[in-house]
Amino acid sequence: MNLARYLSDLVLAAQNLWSQKTRTILTALGIIFGVGAVIGMLAIGAGAREESMRFIEQLGVRNLLVESHPAASEQELQQRRRSSPGLTERDVRILQSNVDEIELISARRSLHPIRVFPKPPDNMPELYGVRPSYAAIHNWKLAEGRAFTEQEDRASAAVAVLGEGAKIAVFGYGPALGKFVKVNDSWLKVIGVLAQQVASSSGAQTQDANQVIYIPLNTFQYRFFDAGYAFKDDLDGVDIRLKPAADSTVAARVVGAVLNSTHHNVNDFSITIPAELLAEQRRSQAIFTYVMVAIAAISLLVGGIGIMNIVLATVLERTREIGIRRAAGARRSDIVRQFLIESVLISMGGGLVGIVFGYFLAWLIAATAEWKTIVSPASLLIAFGVSVTVGIAFGIYPARKASRVDPIEALRYE
Repeated sequence: MNLARYLSDLVLAAQNLWSQKTRTILTALGIIFGVGAVIGMLAIGAGAREESMRFIEQLGVRNLLVESHPAASEQELQQRRRSSPGLTERDVRILQSNVDEIELISARRSLHPIRVFPKPPDNMPELYGVRPSYAAIHNWKLAEGRAFTEQEDRASAAVAVLGEGAKIAVFGYGPALGKFVKVNDSWLKVIGVLAQQVASSSGAQTQDANQVIYIPLNTFQYRFFDAGYAFKDDLDGVDIRLKPAADSTVAARVVGAVLNSTHHNVNDFSITIPAELLAEQRRSQAIFTYVMVAIAAISLLVGGIGIMNIVLATVLERTREIGIRRAAGARRSDIVRQFLIESVLISMGGGLVGIVFGYFLAWLIAATAEWKTIVSPASLLIAFGVSVTVGIAFGIYPARKASRVDPIEALRYE
């Protein structure tokens, strides 16, 4: 019996809304835009969060990255050298001997090549000289071939592993394994190609890892000379992986203390802790998401006010109908249910169309702004659930007002 009553109220509400199609659509627009905006903002936040998390995790949450600070001038370099030798292989040996938390360590040098053949159509890829342990420190994933070995490093072998972007720039989209690339005056045999890595211009690394040619450090030192070397330290950086049980913050303080002792407290290096970057990024992304959703939710609030306004107008227009229903024996709860169902139908319909609009908005942002967007099932449920809640919350007052109409006065209403 109750089910039949609810069904009849649902059919009646749908008929009433259909009879005022234009008004219903205009009322639902606030909900449609609100739901779409919430889904779009959540999609932007989720996409940005995934990209930044992937980049930081690519750096390695158990890693420490020591970066050298090049001198800006000859005078600054001379002033530094009075106290500090800069970042050198000696620092690497001292760290290995004195910091128990270190599991793997790799010195790193880099230069920007003058010539690369085959010639890239755009920018030259960067050249990195690293130890074989660098591959494990940064969790290399290879699309082709393999990484270089300790033996190849000791022999200063003319081998190279290409980042994905460097491989495409030099050899195009075909296979590169076994081919040769000439960097400055040295020919290098390609023994591996890395899978695509996440690029970022913020945080610990400004160089896009996809645009790098990696070679053994001994090969770099034996075959290449950096023209800008006079203002740089012997090493551009030192990459460290800590043991699983190590506390990265404590280990960073120990590494900093060791380097400060060898550099005599000259501020010519910095230490990045990806684990701390990860925690900070999560906090920032959470705040960003909350703010964006709060701004988008204003549209839903405006849509809810629109629903309240239109239902109040409907109550006024249908005062005589309410009087007839009350005179025929309808209870106040029946009147409340009738108008509440109408407001919920508007919000549900607007919510469903808003989901489609949200998908379109996320796609449009990704296509035009080139931002990664992710529409998750949770965001759809949140946006739709809020839209239905808005329909109920803003429909209660007009529905209760309709139920309090005096039947006698309502029957006299023209």
